[in-house]
Order: sequence, then structure tokens, then C-alpha cells
Amino acid sequence: MAVTSSDTHFLDIPDVVLTIIFSLVADTRTRNAMSLVCLKWHLLERSTRKSLTLRGNVRDLFLLPTCFRAVTDLDLSLLSPWGHPLLDSFPNPLLLAQFLRHAFPSVVSLTVYVRNPSTLHLLAPQWPDLRHIKLIRWHQRLPTLPLGIEFVALFEHCRMLSSLDVSHFHCWTEDLPPAIQAYPMLAASLSQLNILKHSSVEGFKSHELLAITASCPNLRELLATCIFDHRFVGFVSDETLLALASNCPSLSLLHLVDATSLSNVRPDLNDDGYTSEDASISRSILCDVFAGLPLLEVLVLDVCHNVRDAWPALELLNSKCPRLKSLKLGQFHGICSGVDSRPDGIALCHGLESLSIKNSADLTDNSLEAISLGCPKLSKFEVLGCKKISAKGIRKLTHVLRNTLVDVKISSCKNLNVVSLLQTMEPIRDRIERLHIDCVWKNADNSVKQTASSNGETRLKKKNKSRDNSFCSRTWSKLQHLSLWIAVGDCSGERRPCTGSLGLRYLARYPSLSRMLLDCSGVIGYGLTAPPGYPDLSLWERFFLYGIENLNLNELNYWPAQDMDVNQRSLFLPAAALLAQCGSLRKLFIHGTANEHFMMFLLRIPTLRDVQLREDYYPAPENDMCTEMRAESCRRFEDALKSINRHIPD
Repeated sequence: MAVTSSDTHFLDIPDVVLTIIFSLVADTRTRNAMSLVCLKWHLLERSTRKSLTLRGNVRDLFLLPTCFRAVTDLDLSLLSPWGHPLLDSFPNPLLLAQFLRHAFPSVVSLTVYVRNPSTLHLLAPQWPDLRHIKLIRWHQRLPTLPLGIEFVALFEHCRMLSSLDVSHFHCWTEDLPPAIQAYPMLAASLSQLNILKHSSVEGFKSHELLAITASCPNLRELLATCIFDHRFVGFVSDETLLALASNCPSLSLLHLVDATSLSNVRPDLNDDGYTSEDASISRSILCDVFAGLPLLEVLVLDVCHNVRDAWPALELLNSKCPRLKSLKLGQFHGICSGVDSRPDGIALCHGLESLSIKNSADLTDNSLEAISLGCPKLSKFEVLGCKKISAKGIRKLTHVLRNTLVDVKISSCKNLNVVSLLQTMEPIRDRIERLHIDCVWKNADNSVKQTASSNGETRLKKKNKSRDNSFCSRTWSKLQHLSLWIAVGDCSGERRPCTGSLGLRYLARYPSLSRMLLDCSGVIGYGLTAPPGYPDLSLWERFFLYGIENLNLNELNYWPAQDMDVNQRSLFLPAAALLAQCGSLRKLFIHGTANEHFMMFLLRIPTLRDVQLREDYYPAPENDMCTEMRAESCRRFEDALKSINRHIPD
């Protein structure tokens, strides 16, 4: 057969088809590379870009791009000076706001850092067609401001708003209800509302939650922090849940958590799993609540107080909420009786694809077996703080669900250590994509022997050293995300660790590791618990970060240890010096503060392009300037970062 040559080129594809191809590419770096091919591709890439995050200093107005006129999703929260008012850093704030509108005329989704009300007063009129907005603030709300003044500025100009996210916006719970009630037409158009307060220990009171939901009858998604403790005024009770279901019957996502559940405090492994107080929630009322929300697809109830004998109400979920796909329960007991492993209670929710069980005191291995048999579609499973389950139950669950389960999180379970957990993952080792485990080695040898005996696996009867090496040598071919919790504890009676005994150098065996979140925020002070001679946090960062120069990281989120005595989380000299040795970093996010001199160490990283200081670990006082980098310090560092003398390979 004769071979015919063709002069058809990729550029001969019709522009309409080529535009569709470009619009399907989501990765930012890939799009940037495509735009460099030719002028036609450059124009196509810019005209199809829908999402953009601006970085840099707002004083550099001449650098503001004006070629992304099709962008609909704009993020202004990362502009520097970090944490300062966005528009106040410019001599003419109104001109900057108008220039932003001119550069991005199609914006309907906006994320912005709002230090004071003037930001929204100037920005909101520029995009009256906004559909979604996310507000961010790490500093405390000024006590002299009138209630809801920032929301009034937003609601006054953006009457088409359908989605509001204030989960990372520090304000009072009293601010939102009067503002929503003052704009009934806008409230009626809201379909998504996220008031899950990550930046505050306060929760919405019952009357505030009902005032909000009564004004927003068309909500489809509601996420809120509440108060479930009946000892506090405004606690959420049976009546509150019934009224909420009546106010918003179209909810497909309901996420209610107690304010105390958002803390990082781990449960005590020595208690029985029950709290001292019961929640004012009865199973009979839960049945009525579920019946009033027939469109539910995602349900989260983390009440932090006992809800006992919940299985009759949970059984009704399968019939009353047939669309339910994701369920998370906190402090619910008796969710599944587990008698003879017969499915009952939560195990009758056959359509579940994601299940999270937190602090269920009577959850047993039989319960896990019943869940695995009754919920055959589970792809995500989490269990936290459940004291009665063991490796036998987890292994049975992973074996039954080996064809669907790809996301597993197991934490704070007394009878499970790291060795037994790795063994229980064996049925899904070649399928699992996301995994979290606690690095607890206590009684590891005994658990290995018990597992070997119960499963008849003679290969586990070798020496302990051989078994540990076998785990290290095995491959997890589809694992993309690994999360580890490592205990520190009281070190006052221990010897000083030698350099190399801790650190990140062991991760060098994973050459494809490119993105890491290193959270040392749980380390909070060593005055009484450190080994002799090591009470200063700055000395310990060298152990946390030792060996980072051997990793091929492109992006790092780092939470330094926190000195509670001065209410500050800061980057110290050893950490700055070690981070500067990671020669592959492009993005570095430090969730804390740093001295300007220490920041200059980071300029030694040849590939570094984006650095952020994120003061998002506690609501900083409004007048707190000692714990954040000054505006002039930011300017000098940014000028040095983008200096022409730094040739960044790309």
C-alpha cells in the first residue's frame, strides 16, 4: 500500500476546536508554556483563561496584567504587603479599584483579603454582577465598627450574589444575621453559605443560625460552626435542627460542627470515649430532621457531645435521604450494633461513597465488618478516636472494599499502631491514592505477632528487622498523598537528639515528591518538656528540617513551632538557613512571621519565585505589627526576589 504524505499541521485545526482544547487545560504552568509557542497560541491562552491568582505588591500597578479579560474567577488575597489593607497601600485607592475592574471586566467570583471595611466599599461597586465572594481576614475585627458594616457594603452593591464564604474571615457571629435580614431579596437568592469559622473559637448561637436560615430559604449548601453544649446560652437543640430543616428544605449539603471540634487537640487515649455531657439531640428528632431534608447528598454532624443509640435514626437515612453520598459523624455512639456482623444502623446506607466516624466509643470490629458489607460503594473511609477497633476490623474492611477504597484516614485509635496499620492496607496497597496514619510504634512487635497468628501469614514470623525492611521496600504504585502524624510528647527525661536522628532526609527516597505540608504547629513550647539545654524553639527547627536539601520539592507549606508565651509563630535562623538549601523550591508559604534578615537567606534558592508569609494561625490583634513583616521589608524582599541578577531557570 502506498504511503501518502500529509501536509496537515496542528495549527490547521479550526480555531473553534483549538479554543475548546485550550479551555480544557487547567494546569497553570502548562498553560503558560502553551502561550509561548506562537502569537496565535498566546492570544488563545489568554482568551480562554478563566481563573487567575494575582501575586506581587499592589504598588507595582504598571505590572498589572490587562490581557486576561475573560477571567471570571479572581483571587486577590495573596497580594502584598501581606495582611495589610489591599487598597490603602496605593496613593489613590479608588483609581486602583477601577483599574482592577478595567483589567478584569468579566469577574463573577472574587477572593479578597479584607483588613477593614474600606476594601469592600471600593471593590464591591466595581463588580456588581458578582455571584461568589470569599472574604479573608486573619486580624481581629475592630470593636468600634458597627455590626455587619462590611457585609452591608457588599450586599448593597452585589445584589446577584448566590454564594458567600466567610470561613476564613474573622468577624463576630453577631455581624452576619442583621446584614442578611436587611437585604431579603439578596438573602433569598443565596444558594451557598459557608460560615464555618476557622479563624475563631466562637460558634453561631441557635437564634443566629435560625435568623440566617429563615432569611435564606433557598440554600442548597450550608456550612456552619455552632454551639452544641447545653451549658451555654444559644446552644443548638432538637428544636433548632427541626427549624433549620423547615427553613431550608432544599439543602443538599449540611455541615454543622461544634466550635471545639476545629481545634487540633487530640483525644485522650486513656478515657472511655464518652464526654461528660450529652448533646440535647434525640434520635426521634433526628428522624424528623432527615425526613425534612430529602435532597441531602453530604451530611456532617460533629457535635462534640454524646449522641447515644443513634442507629435507629441513621437507618432512616437510606430511605429518607436516598441521594446521600457522604456522611461524617462526630461523638455519635451506637451507630451500628455490629451483632453477628449483620448490617444495621449506618451500615444500611448502601449509597455512601464517603464515611467518616469520629469519637464513637462503642464502634467495634464487628461494626466495621457490617459497614463494609452494607456500604459496598465506599471509596473514602475515615475513623478517628475510636478506641475499640483493632487491626482485625480494619483489615476485614479493606479486604471487602478492595475494589472501591482509595482514600483512608486512621487516627487516634488506641489499639492501632503504624505497623499493624500498614499491614491492614495490604489488600488495597496497589489501589490506594490517599493515606493518613499515626506514627505510633508502641506495642508494634506484639501487634505484628497477633496479626500473623490471626491471618495465618507465616511470612510475618521473621525477625522484626526483616519485617520493617519489607514494608520500606514495597511500592504503593498509585499513592499520591501521604499524611503522617508524629508525636513529640514530654522530652524532659530524654537525651538530646543527635543531628540526623530526625528530619526530612528519609523522604529523599521519593524523588517524585514535589509538594509538602510540614505542620509543626502542634509543638508549642519547651520550657518544661525539652531535654536539658534545649528549651529554645529555634534550636529545634534544625532537627525538623534536617535533610530538606536532599528533596526535590517545588512547593512547601511550613507551619513553624509556636511560642505560646509570646503568642507568636516565627521563622528562626536555623530554619531560614536550612530552607535556603532546598534548591528546587518555586513556592514557599510560611504560616507565621519572619525577620527581614532571615527572609533574605531565601534568595539563595535559585528557582524561588513566590514567597508568602501567612499569619493565619490565630486572629492577630488589630494593632499587632510586631508579629508581621513591615510593608517596607516586604518591598525590599520582593525587589530582591525579582531582581534582574536572579536568573530563574524555567
